Amino acid sequence: MYKKWSTYMLFIGLIILVAGCTLIPTSTHSIIETPFQNSSPISLTQPSATLPPSPVPPTNIATSASTSVTTFPNPSLYTWIPVVTGLSRPIGITNAGDGSGILYVIEKAGVIRMIQNGQLLPDPFLDISNLVKSSGGEQGLLGIAFHPNYSQNGFNYVDYTDLNGNTVIARFSKSLTTTSEIPSTVATSQVILLQIHQPYANHNGGQLAFGPDGYLYIGMGDGGSEGDPHAYGQSVQTLLAKILRIDVDHGSPYAIPAGNPYANGGGLPEIWALGLRNPWRFSFDSRTGDLYIGDVGQDLWEEIDYLPASFNAVPANFGWSIREGLHPYKNTPNDTGTPLIDPVYEYGHDLGCAVIGGYVYRGSALPDFNGVYLLGDNCSGRVWGLIGTGNDSFKGQVLFQTGLNISSFGVDENGEIYLADLGGGIYQLEKK
Repeated sequence: MYKKWSTYMLFIGLIILVAGCTLIPTSTHSIIETPFQNSSPISLTQPSATLPPSPVPPTNIATSASTSVTTFPNPSLYTWIPVVTGLSRPIGITNAGDGSGILYVIEKAGVIRMIQNGQLLPDPFLDISNLVKSSGGEQGLLGIAFHPNYSQNGFNYVDYTDLNGNTVIARFSKSLTTTSEIPSTVATSQVILLQIHQPYANHNGGQLAFGPDGYLYIGMGDGGSEGDPHAYGQSVQTLLAKILRIDVDHGSPYAIPAGNPYANGGGLPEIWALGLRNPWRFSFDSRTGDLYIGDVGQDLWEEIDYLPASFNAVPANFGWSIREGLHPYKNTPNDTGTPLIDPVYEYGHDLGCAVIGGYVYRGSALPDFNGVYLLGDNCSGRVWGLIGTGNDSFKGQVLFQTGLNISSFGVDENGEIYLADLGGGIYQLEKK
């Protein structure tokens, strides 16, 4: 989420929590038996051959297509209202899309908490703190996504840093036979899909989201340190510095979607997009399916990347570490043969130091925000809005100075938007 080591170390005091040391058994397979040689995936079983698109229906695409606004609302008429406080380093917010109305909040040390009707429920949804390494500034439980058919199959997927400091993508299951109205997930239900070596403690990415195509998208940082020392950004032989796409409804433990750019060779088949330094939160517009990515910069520039739902010239190459934002960074060659995609918005370090990707507002309570993409900055507490101006171009404006240590945004089942403060609070955008 953060910049280079100097800035990164400023936040360690805020986000350190020592994890336990007992591994929960996942299956008869060991998690890691030999040292990592590179950052290629180590799966418990190999993915099957490529398959046609998954039959899972599109997720969370609104049926009502109200017109997006063309001008920014007056921010003085709105405010961020605290919903709950007292959480431990919250870094993610989402919903399960199951009609429960529950907000799920990721606590960095390995716990998923639940908010229902504005109240923090006492029991966690999931506690894997004994699996998670969170002592490093950017390590921990980093992401969760609920299967589009979660209400039927009970599957949720998480991204966490294991006790060896490596990324794990795993599936957990809730009990489908419980009579309780409050859901919970059994930690021993873990099935590991992917393990990815992390050479350093920072730039772990961590975002998980199901796309409109029903596939699981996974955000991976460039492995850390600073300046992409191993040139992972432009390499298609590593899963680092990428957005991955896998089909969790086929194969064992997953299949490769036929539309992935390297499904038939030339690079690792899980890769869907490359050239990302640390994509700290990406999201799909729930009405259009367009993709927005907040990619944390290195020395000078923070950027928002964008792909319309109609984009089909995969792989998408966002340019790191050839450049930072729109600006040259290294003389790294573009050996992938793919053109670089410009960010649609950038801001300099006079306004912040670590972008937090957000969501396009599609709720009903704040019609003046309809179609506005909201993003923030971890260091300055500023919140921006972006509005599309046609031809995949955008205009941006600072809307709020929250004074908060923003770590993530999220939306509830109604499309209302929230942000997480690393200091322990969840806030909702409301009209005064």
